Amino acid sequence: MGIFKAYDIRGIYPSDLDTEIARKVGRAFSELLGPGPVVVGRDARVHSPEVSEAVCQGLRDVGREVINIGLASTPMVYYAIGSREVAGGMVVTASHNPGEYNGMKLCREGAKPVAYTTGIDKIEAACAGDGPAAGAEEGGMTHLDLLADYHAHVASFADLKEPVKVAIDAANGMAGYTLPGILKLIPEIQAESMFMEPDGTFPNHEANPLKEENLDPVRGLIASTGARVGVSFDGDADRCCFVDEKGVTVPADLITALLARDLLAQRGPVPIVYDLRSSWVVKEEVERAGGRAIRDRVGHSFIKATMREEGALFAGELSGHFYFADNFTTDSGVLAMISVLNLLSRNPGTPLSQLVGDLRRYHQTGEINFRVEDTAQALASLRETFPEGRVDELDGVTIECGDLGDDEWWWCNVRSSNTEPLLRLNLEANTAALRDARRDQVVELLGEPVE
Repeated sequence: MGIFKAYDIRGIYPSDLDTEIARKVGRAFSELLGPGPVVVGRDARVHSPEVSEAVCQGLRDVGREVINIGLASTPMVYYAIGSREVAGGMVVTASHNPGEYNGMKLCREGAKPVAYTTGIDKIEAACAGDGPAAGAEEGGMTHLDLLADYHAHVASFADLKEPVKVAIDAANGMAGYTLPGILKLIPEIQAESMFMEPDGTFPNHEANPLKEENLDPVRGLIASTGARVGVSFDGDADRCCFVDEKGVTVPADLITALLARDLLAQRGPVPIVYDLRSSWVVKEEVERAGGRAIRDRVGHSFIKATMREEGALFAGELSGHFYFADNFTTDSGVLAMISVLNLLSRNPGTPLSQLVGDLRRYHQTGEINFRVEDTAQALASLRETFPEGRVDELDGVTIECGDLGDDEWWWCNVRSSNTEPLLRLNLEANTAALRDARRDQVVELLGEPVE
């Protein structure tokens, strides 16, 4: 796969993506947007300053005014775009990828995402040649420090009734840049933190909290400090993963169910969006609490569009993205953390493990990846193997067998990754034995799993 991906632009610097390409991207991105300035921020990777400078110059080449906010997390760039009258913006980042990678995440006005099907394809086509020609006049550039404003915005979501101790692993990513000022504004958060110094070489561990081994440091911090919850962020701080007071991972879909239940109790019946890989418990909990559960395709561009169309207040994805309508309908790991801490503060005597205990009523495989030569044939074989199943093709193939509450109820989803050349399997059943049996059947069809 090239650098122009489903949701962003990303590759190894400088072999895949260099300053020449970045300048072309800046020029081409401008052509997608209406009138007005464009916000540009960057993460702490070693080469992000020169990539950001090249993007800014490309925008200016075609006469676009640039608001350069400098070092910023991805949610901070979303805030800068959403809170101002601008044409759009981008953050120079490669998210959770290792330090040799770089890239860009792009937005239109109002922090609406630009995906491959809504503009990145056009940027790719433009960058295949010399890119758009420079304009007659160069655009200007304003440097703007938004950090204090962003701190105040995020802190406004805090509603802690009691102090809560939390263990935080910023993974040397951008949470370490934005969090200290936010925490100063919320004294009820008693933070024990590690790896807070932004370092684009990620010297301590990969900034990908979906990998269980990357949660071990925050587990150790919980054990040594007695924190009620642990939070580990990815490189650009738009995602996070949670660990309970016992050091047990709480999957993002269970956090979605927990926060949705809490939000519905406070705000009344509202729509909640979740991605189709999530446990069936999300739909159950939303509906039990009086909300409308909306199942959606995987990917932030789909989730955000559905939230806007349906008037949803909150959404969650299995990948650790949590979306808030009150935050310009964007994802934020820090706001997810604050939401969980708000909930814990309202339940001072109840451990997180107990709050999510009743949500662990089904048995999941987690996401399993496969390299498959013939995707169409693999999906056809899946349908043929389980002809009794109800099939939908919202995203890949989902098969559900039996009815919820039956002795043998289970479902699976197999879909092509939007970011890698892989098929991804998620499977859930009402017993661990049935989960394992059906998992083995599906694995036999798809081949040997890969890391």
